[in-house]
Amino acid sequence: MQNNKEVFSNMKELTKAEEQIMHILWKLDKCFVNDIIAELPAPKPAYNTVSTIVRILEKKGFVDHKAYGNTHEYFPLIDKEKYTKYFLKGFMQEYFSNSFTNLVSFFSKNEDMDVTEMEEIMKLLKREIKSKKEA
Repeated sequence: MQNNKEVFSNMKELTKAEEQIMHILWKLDKCFVNDIIAELPAPKPAYNTVSTIVRILEKKGFVDHKAYGNTHEYFPLIDKEKYTKYFLKGFMQEYFSNSFTNLVSFFSKNEDMDVTEMEEIMKLLKREIKSKKEA
């Protein structure tokens, strides 16, 4: 099994369409192109479009397949949690100078965040601090 550093260094960015397909693959775990199309919102893309995106994901190392004659059953090679960590790492670097303080400050100043959400975040942080101190 690869460690996170190896996975992140080999991982490539996903386009919006590729990411949409990956979310479906993560949800279904194993599926055929028609299963993916069934999960997509209307207007449904053409079979060939979805098939091409899945093959690109395969070249990028996100997906593999099992062949049944001319039909392929696809499954994710990268789990959602690993991609989320990779995505958030890049997001943090690009938008918040790789600073959790800047990220939390941004959200705490956001008018959409209410006091209850802030208190919940504080509880989570206090639990993490306690856990790390005990480790």
